[in-house]
Amino acid sequence: APVPPKVLARFADMLSGEAQVFTPYGATEALPVCSIGSDEILADTRYATDRGRGVCVGRPVPGLDLEIITISDEPIAQWQDDLKVADGEIGEIVVKGPQVTRSYFNRAESTALGKIECPTDGKFYHRMGDLGYRDDQGRIWFCGRKAHRVITAAGTLFTIPCEAIFNTHKDVFRTALVGVGVPGEQTPVLCVELEKGTDTATVERIYRELLEIGAGHDVTRNIKRVLFHPAFPVDIRHNAKIFREKLAVWAGEKLA
Repeated sequence: APVPPKVLARFADMLSGEAQVFTPYGATEALPVCSIGSDEILADTRYATDRGRGVCVGRPVPGLDLEIITISDEPIAQWQDDLKVADGEIGEIVVKGPQVTRSYFNRAESTALGKIECPTDGKFYHRMGDLGYRDDQGRIWFCGRKAHRVITAAGTLFTIPCEAIFNTHKDVFRTALVGVGVPGEQTPVLCVELEKGTDTATVERIYRELLEIGAGHDVTRNIKRVLFHPAFPVDIRHNAKIFREKLAVWAGEKLA
């Protein structure tokens, strides 16, 4: 899960001189992929994040081949250059390099969905399952998990860019965008967990303010449903990865 800038700021304040905090990006199958320091985040990219640009995870590490390809849920047997999208366009992040695994043990279906063979060199690209884009400085911006994108009749919404906009509200601890319904006709629903100690009498005001915030940005103006949740279901290992699948079921029941 992305590290909130306010957490980086607290750690940076504890350091002296030119020391800074670095946040690597990667996965079990490929680590590290990118890295960025707190100086660049706090002085630059955090402001773009708040405007719905996604979370900058830095530049690819040396020796790694990183590409952004067209979003697809289907297996891709062999690499072709026409899979790549233009800089600035959101697609799936794929990586190839010495730190990238070739397959999943005894899981042929997962290997078929997660790996792309390169016939020119016999190596493989790993499909990160993450969505993002490359900017004009060569930096990679993370826009959420492919499986979590919300596909509406008006287009596709990506979780991280949308959530970051609403997270700027002072009473919001965190948010999660989920889709209710069939992909292609999903209703986008913003689930909100408020800061501890927030007066429940202010929920109606916060609801109105969140709708106003969303209406002010192109990527969030179609989000009209807001639900307040007491405590998001998260991965118990580090209390950061939100189980959006569980929230989607909860939201569907609330809207039924």
